[in-house]
Amino acid sequence: MHEQLLESRYWWWLWDGFLVTLAISLLTIVFSTLLGFLLVIAQQSRIKIIQGIVMGYNAIFRYSPLLPQLFFWYFGVGNLLPVEFKLWLFDEPQISLFFFSLKMPSFEFIIGLVGLTCYSSAFIAEEFRAGIAGIRQGQGQASLALGLTWWQSMRFIILPQSFRIAFPPLIGQYMNIIKNSSLTMAIGVLELSYVSRQVETESLKTFQDFAIATLLYILAIVMVGTLGNIYQAKRLQIGKV
Repeated sequence: MHEQLLESRYWWWLWDGFLVTLAISLLTIVFSTLLGFLLVIAQQSRIKIIQGIVMGYNAIFRYSPLLPQLFFWYFGVGNLLPVEFKLWLFDEPQISLFFFSLKMPSFEFIIGLVGLTCYSSAFIAEEFRAGIAGIRQGQGQASLALGLTWWQSMRFIILPQSFRIAFPPLIGQYMNIIKNSSLTMAIGVLELSYVSRQVETESLKTFQDFAIATLLYILAIVMVGTLGNIYQAKRLQIGKV
């Protein structure tokens, strides 16, 4: 029976990969949500050039596969960076902050984070835009008639309602981010899928290895869905009071 299981060191390898997956997914969720929010605000402006730039951005990142985008960032944009900067990152430097040191993430991790953020922000911006479109235009016009500025109308009336409408689809996008993070293995990010391939190559226990990796991915996705459901349930309870 023991021979059918993975050795303890392989479990630690998978756990380390899982932590990297959680880290890059969480950072992508934060940055892509902020960027998507800024994109939809820019798209709501009355300046045609800004609207065109946002629409072009969303089209490029939404209508092209993620994997070629990661290769573009890694091999294309990565080659434009100064050699000294890349060598500095490859050495995994540490930054001293008061009483502790912070280890810089790897070059591959940073590029993967940038690629995932740009890709996911286009979809998140579209969810925000759909939320705004679900609000009656009369509310914005009424707020302007009451003397609010365009930004005050967006901040206090339009955006809070649009966020409530867009929240369930956003949770779905956050789940997709966790799944899409597995593609960063193609550029050398030491996340769960990458480590799973290493474990499979060395242990030759394919079923056990990928079964554990699959369960860890499911665990991360269930965590996001559960937190989203808890937040939505609390919001509904507050709304009934």
